[in-house]
Amino acid sequence: MHQRTKIAVAVALALNTLTAFAQAQAEAEAPQRVEITGSRIRQVDLETAQPVLKMTAQQIQATGLVTVGDVLNQLTSAGPPAFSKGSTLTSNREQGGQYIDMRGLGSQRLLVLVNGKRWTTTVAGYTDMSTVPTSMIERIDILKDGASSIYGSDAIAGVVNIVLKKSMQGANLSVYHGQNDKGDGKNSDYSFSYGAGDEKASLMFGLSHTTSGVVWSKDRDVTATTYGPNHPTDGLGVGQWGRYRQVSASGAATGVNQYLNHTGTWQNPNGVGQDSRNPASYHAYAAGVDDLYNSTQQMMFESPNSLTTMFTKGTFELPMGVRFASTAMFSERNASRQNAGYPVNSLSQSKYPVYIDKNSYYNPIGASVTGGTGADAFFYRRMVEMPRVTDSKNQTVHIDASLEGDFTLRGLPWSWSTGYNHNAVTGLSSSTGNLNLINLKKALGPSFLNSSGVVQCGTAASPISLAECTPFNILGGPSASTPAALKYIAANGQATYGSTVNSITADVSGELLTLPAGALGVAGGLERREVRGYDVPDQFAQSNLTTDLAGNATYGRYTVKEMYLEANVPLLKDAPFAKLLSIDLATRYSDYSNFGTTTNSKASFMWKPVNDLLTRGTWAEGFRAPSLNDTFGGGSQSYDSYLDICDSKYGQTSNPTIAANCAKAGVPATFRQRNATGAEVTAAAQTPVPFNTGAGNSNLKPETAKTKTLGLVYSPSFVPGLSGTLDWFKITIENRITAVGVAYTLSQCYLYNVSEFCNNVTRDTTGQIVGLSRGNTNLGTMETEGVDIGLVYRLPRTAYGQFAINSQSTWVKSFLTKSSATADWYDSNGEWGSPRLKSNLTLDWSLGNWSATVTSRYTSGTKAACAFGANVECSNPVSPIGAYNKIGAYVYTDLSVAYATPWKGRIMVGANNVFDKAPTVNYSANSNYSGPSSSSSVDPNLPIDRFVYVRYNQSF
Repeated sequence: MHQRTKIAVAVALALNTLTAFAQAQAEAEAPQRVEITGSRIRQVDLETAQPVLKMTAQQIQATGLVTVGDVLNQLTSAGPPAFSKGSTLTSNREQGGQYIDMRGLGSQRLLVLVNGKRWTTTVAGYTDMSTVPTSMIERIDILKDGASSIYGSDAIAGVVNIVLKKSMQGANLSVYHGQNDKGDGKNSDYSFSYGAGDEKASLMFGLSHTTSGVVWSKDRDVTATTYGPNHPTDGLGVGQWGRYRQVSASGAATGVNQYLNHTGTWQNPNGVGQDSRNPASYHAYAAGVDDLYNSTQQMMFESPNSLTTMFTKGTFELPMGVRFASTAMFSERNASRQNAGYPVNSLSQSKYPVYIDKNSYYNPIGASVTGGTGADAFFYRRMVEMPRVTDSKNQTVHIDASLEGDFTLRGLPWSWSTGYNHNAVTGLSSSTGNLNLINLKKALGPSFLNSSGVVQCGTAASPISLAECTPFNILGGPSASTPAALKYIAANGQATYGSTVNSITADVSGELLTLPAGALGVAGGLERREVRGYDVPDQFAQSNLTTDLAGNATYGRYTVKEMYLEANVPLLKDAPFAKLLSIDLATRYSDYSNFGTTTNSKASFMWKPVNDLLTRGTWAEGFRAPSLNDTFGGGSQSYDSYLDICDSKYGQTSNPTIAANCAKAGVPATFRQRNATGAEVTAAAQTPVPFNTGAGNSNLKPETAKTKTLGLVYSPSFVPGLSGTLDWFKITIENRITAVGVAYTLSQCYLYNVSEFCNNVTRDTTGQIVGLSRGNTNLGTMETEGVDIGLVYRLPRTAYGQFAINSQSTWVKSFLTKSSATADWYDSNGEWGSPRLKSNLTLDWSLGNWSATVTSRYTSGTKAACAFGANVECSNPVSPIGAYNKIGAYVYTDLSVAYATPWKGRIMVGANNVFDKAPTVNYSANSNYSGPSSSSSVDPNLPIDRFVYVRYNQSF
């Protein structure tokens, strides 16, 4: 109530002031004042102390990309995107969306605005950039420093502000289609927009439909196996034919180890299994390649999705100079991902074990075969008949409405606004391909051959009707499966999720007084924001009764009350060595219901010693509040992929510290990690048992940050059209909120001897990890330092056309992390995912109705994993940071050519990766090494092929 009263008073005062000075405003003849990204003060001068990169609608279309996310992910300051299209094994709700990772600091540390207002976020705190239709965009501003004092939480790595068109006259239709040279990865975009109005009222409407096509891993040799063509049989998983063992007193596997005889090979898995009831139909299991399965054959390399968006924006002049503005957007995203059939075994869910009953007709060591009492059988088998498919339907709603106006106070211009901002994300995730363990237990329970020659559940004395139970010959493999049995044991999973953010704002800005060097500009405002969300798996998943990963429900809510002040103080103007000197000061106070208060401030300066040279700098405090999932997440199981640091052959026991700590933990000196098939690993592999991951932590504190920037902008008057920028940045994040990974947990325990991580690892007597917990925590510090370099030159017009050059580069000096206050710093700069240098060079040309753009994208070489030990494909087997393989620099070239027709049309054709640079096998790209590809060792964020496209725009 108190907050609402403050807002009401602020609005009332603004309206009363507006009435008193309406006549003065009408008579004033002042230049137009606008709000610039990074400041709430409206001003005439567009130069700012903050480094802001702008992208126009024309530049966006010239990339040949159809979504905001794809475009921004190519920025030199952007790291690998979160939730790649290739991460099909991930269970997050964000899959299918697009999330920008600025500076490599994480997508949750970037604030996304649309027209200066917060956009939608998920329960985990991510903002999907693809929901904003490109047809409605005027430009995109990328602020490359911290802005928590202006905008609040999340603005640590920077701010992306998508500025929509203010008005439109007439209609525009756009049609786009593109695909890889191989014919897959088909993308399309259809959009229609219409606008009408005048200075008193205007309305715009937009409708778009975008699709991204699937790319299957099996369709290219380089992606057809887990570790590429040079190691086709490494990474093979549990086979599709039955394997059985005996059951120990504790319920684990013991004794015999037999695998069904079959035709076919790992390359051609379509075969026939022998009679699974006959013990003579089996051979001793030794993890031979033909008894394993290439799961990549059933997996997507890039998953498909589609997005439909409706968008409206309107402004209306009301009496007394008041303006009403509103934006509304609805989008629906449908995404799908497929993975190989589940590798089920008797202890897939240890809390609900399932064995082949000793009285099952299909048990080769059961009573019906041996003639005695028989024994239960422990089984293993991949269900290739039932690939795992997850479909997600995600709906996003954004509505904002505001009243705003201008007035004069003591003859100086002022502006006010008050508004409401509503964002909501809701979704439904459905899955097939997992097994209903209750029904599976019945299907593998007692069964017999009835008088009709049909296998039936139960016993002859106590039969169960086929309508109630269908027996399943799980050891017989795919050739023995029946549609009825597969339908009976199938589990259809479902989860619902949603996030809502509502905020009320009131802002006022203007010129407080006039100083000798100019106007003292100020801005201030209040905001009340409520955030709530949920993520609820179905009851089967929560109860560990399917082979799907068990998870708990997430429910959370918090509120925040904020106020901010900003002042721009001009100090000198047209003085010797100071054509301009000003400082900008800002502070923001936030009161969160779940963790308390925080105050963050910022100071920046702008100095022009001469007209041609601008220097600028910033010191800013920042923070990121824990997301709903960080604090309230229910957690879930995860079959993590990792390479055990204590493995005597492929681990890191050559390091004396690691060897000593592994021995101290009771790991045998000859220990070899085993994968889900029971075979000794040759590279990182998936754990045979699920680990506990992602649980929320109610004790989390917000992340805090310090951002420092110092830059130069040089625009020599003797070279018209030329401008160069050089901006140094350094960002330090404390109390880092992170979901700890397996590799990190093992490294912190066995390399750095951090006890809190060692306590989360459980090993059996052989040394195998049988339990590991990893969740969210405030974990140490992160720091990055580097330089952004820009060069823009619009050459004089010639008879051969108008040429323009635009070069943007980011050089990173260091990217440091440390796990605790006492741990050593670790610099990952230059490792895969953190290149030292990225550079984009664009050449634009236009002549009459013709135009063309050529872009060259460069990324420096990086250090990647040596997957098969230091002696195999490892350029640097000995180094202070451990063995690594150097991946060379790469360059991709994009080309587009456009022609403007006499009938207000424009056709564009182009190709990205025009020289068809082939993909590179990079083991760090594999999810087993925390990379973005679940299926292979090729980076799905890089071009897999030459991509060609055509776009046609028509204005009416």
